[in-house]
Amino acid sequence: MELHQYAANTQGIFKIQDIKEGLKVLHVTAAYKPAVIYGGPTMSVSSLCEELVKSGQTIEVFTTTANGPTELDVKAGLRTSVDGVPVTYFKRLTKDHTHFSPALLKALWKRAAEFDAIHIHAWWNLVSVLSCLVAVIKKVPVIVSPRGMLSSYTFSNKNMGVKKLIHEIVGKKLLQKSHIHATSAYEAIAIAKLLTPLSITDIPNFVKLGSAIFKPKAHSQRTGVLKLLFFSRIEEKKGLDIFIDALPLINAPISLTIAGSGSIEYINQLKGKVSSLGLDDRINWVGFHDMDKFDVLAAHDLLVLPSYDENFGNVVVEALSVGTAVLISEHVGLAGYVAQNKLGWVCEQNTNDLANTINEIYINQGHQLARIRQEASDRVTADFSGAQLTQRYIDFYRQIISK
Repeated sequence: MELHQYAANTQGIFKIQDIKEGLKVLHVTAAYKPAVIYGGPTMSVSSLCEELVKSGQTIEVFTTTANGPTELDVKAGLRTSVDGVPVTYFKRLTKDHTHFSPALLKALWKRAAEFDAIHIHAWWNLVSVLSCLVAVIKKVPVIVSPRGMLSSYTFSNKNMGVKKLIHEIVGKKLLQKSHIHATSAYEAIAIAKLLTPLSITDIPNFVKLGSAIFKPKAHSQRTGVLKLLFFSRIEEKKGLDIFIDALPLINAPISLTIAGSGSIEYINQLKGKVSSLGLDDRINWVGFHDMDKFDVLAAHDLLVLPSYDENFGNVVVEALSVGTAVLISEHVGLAGYVAQNKLGWVCEQNTNDLANTINEIYINQGHQLARIRQEASDRVTADFSGAQLTQRYIDFYRQIISK
């Protein structure tokens, strides 16, 4: 197995101007925009495809009509242009996370050989696993981007018995014949502990940035309440329970906005915890935000993401793009990036360290919040968008195809 970790300034072996003939890559994903209910991974896939098309590559997407428990209002089975990308939505038979779509698999079987490579996004659903099987049978180079779904955490949470069974029967064998794309060094290391694929390559996500909308203004000195924000899907993996448990240990005057959607049962469980701690007056639950997400991010002093396991963390980049500093756990894929570039704070994944870090930020780190407000947007714009990042993906595909 080869493990590749690309630095942010990697120029690559191939250059765009040297490529006389564009790549032809099929992207397969169980959900594609406008299915924003699935959060960051869905948007990252669409951003990648759009940037590749802009660079002159021939890109196509096979996906399903999945939109949570409902279906997207799209014409199934007909190729359509979605922000410049040719996308075909196929009907699915199952309405849960399995996303079983015989129509998609039939089309893939018929057309797989037309492509230089097939890039599959996510794992543990029937679209991903069976599409990988088709690609292997058809002998087309296959890339799998697990997007956080291949780690020790995922194997020990939610349907772990079924996952282990699928992995032992077919999953491991397919992945060993695949090239793995990880979105961070953190994810690459986690995957390498579980699998021996053909290669593992670390290239970050494309992220839609708010810097084009906002020009961060000077961060005035704050002497009042520290405005904290949790902005993510509300599920066990994101560590919101730890954040709530840490609140009584925070001595600084704070307010907390919780933005996101999730299981009503789980949200009510967390709200019950908040009430039992007597913290209702310090927390504002605002639900899911999409179109105005950058307004919400920019209106706060600090984004807090204390996840148990996070392969990347799109919202971290989104917050930084409008100048909002971040506090994330050591288990977030971008923790190393944040620490290296001094764009926020990384804490241990426990209540004491989380609370202590917030207290320290309020008392002694106001100047750092101001500095990050001014510097972060330019830094993340350079690293998570643009031609240089596109080139890294092109080089990645070229190296795989050449083998």
